[in-house]
Amino acid sequence: MNLNKIHNVFFIGIGGIGMSALARYFKAKDMYVAGYDKTSTELTDNLKTLGINVHFEDALEFIDSQFLSIENTLVVYTPAVPSNHKQLEFFKTKGYQVLKRSQVLGLITEHTFCLAIAGTHGKTTTTSILGHLMYECHVPLTAFLGGISENYNSNLILNGTEVSVVEADEFDRSFLTLSPDIACITSMDADHLDIYGDASQLRKSFEDFSKRVKTNGKLFVKNGLPLNGITYGIEDDSDYSVQNIKIQNGTYVFDVKTPKKVLKNLKFNLPGRHNLSNALIALAMAIEYGCSYSQLAEALASYKGVKRRFTYQIKTNDFVFIDDYAHHPEEINAVYQAVREMYPGQKILAVFQPHLFSRTRDFVDDFAKSLSQFDEIMLLDIYPARELPIEGVTSSWLLSKIENPNKQLISKADIVQKVYESKAQILLTIGAGDIGEEVKHIKKKLSVAS
Repeated sequence: MNLNKIHNVFFIGIGGIGMSALARYFKAKDMYVAGYDKTSTELTDNLKTLGINVHFEDALEFIDSQFLSIENTLVVYTPAVPSNHKQLEFFKTKGYQVLKRSQVLGLITEHTFCLAIAGTHGKTTTTSILGHLMYECHVPLTAFLGGISENYNSNLILNGTEVSVVEADEFDRSFLTLSPDIACITSMDADHLDIYGDASQLRKSFEDFSKRVKTNGKLFVKNGLPLNGITYGIEDDSDYSVQNIKIQNGTYVFDVKTPKKVLKNLKFNLPGRHNLSNALIALAMAIEYGCSYSQLAEALASYKGVKRRFTYQIKTNDFVFIDDYAHHPEEINAVYQAVREMYPGQKILAVFQPHLFSRTRDFVDDFAKSLSQFDEIMLLDIYPARELPIEGVTSSWLLSKIENPNKQLISKADIVQKVYESKAQILLTIGAGDIGEEVKHIKKKLSVAS
């Protein structure tokens, strides 16, 4: 398929974080862009300000006449959309070019020098760091991010089209549409078992992805993963390794050992060893691409983060409120480690919204163990996303397994008041559902109170 012949792009599920980045990209290339999503959000509001028409009803009359030209129209959809979606059915039955988001990303990147980040954790932050590093090094790139970069207030970094930086998403095996020049795999923990069935099938898909790297390309793997490649790790004997870690005024200061030299006294402002690992692999990929050491050091120090990835909402001497997207037990463990390292001895309240019935079922004991570490836990009901309820899989069931007496089930309607009544010095809101929509209400209440 030749994207140069496309003039109109219609998105079904345009409000998704990955879909909206593609919508921004095609709009920037002067194509006519519009689409459907289920609900209005800050992301869809932002698309509207760019002149992109977004509607929220699945009805054929909302399809602009511009899209009736089959020859030069592309329809992009997300797998989260049900197969009986009326607009999707219309486009498929009328002979339009209808592609998944991942297929379109594959088409965009196939004629570029592609750097791809894969892994069950850390993709978005690592992609965001790498995009920022290469932008600051004046690389002519387009970076598609799975979150909103604090540096650019966008999920798209557009500075040219010769190089692409992308998340290689394992969900629905999407990353197998990519053929990267440089790739990394950050982790291979079991997840998406509703798609894969078991952990061995997930591991196989990562092995398949590793074989997608071009013949003369480079593959990085986190030290300890059962794959061959250039290794990276924290305080170990990897090819690229972080050494001599210190914390100064909430900032990591450290050295990086590379195969050719040691970079001294680098600075990085995101808390947590997991984020330090993300910074390392982004740095390593940029070095292997050919960016200069001195420019990379400056760029790393200026990186601000991704919204909802350990994002400080309130930060005073007496109280801290952090919001994070963590939705897997290992991610919750990483957030806990980061908070404990930065705020030793302080009382931590975690408000968690489980994401997906299947994920809660598959990892319930691990969730219970990771959540039990906090001083106080509040659970919201499970956010269903694309799923129907599973009998017996509830937040009450998860709560019963948490070995901590300071726990309770709360409703979204009560979240602001319950948090306000807590005596915790550190507040965490965690989850990949719509808990992020509650953050502004909590922040407003606590800011007024303080």
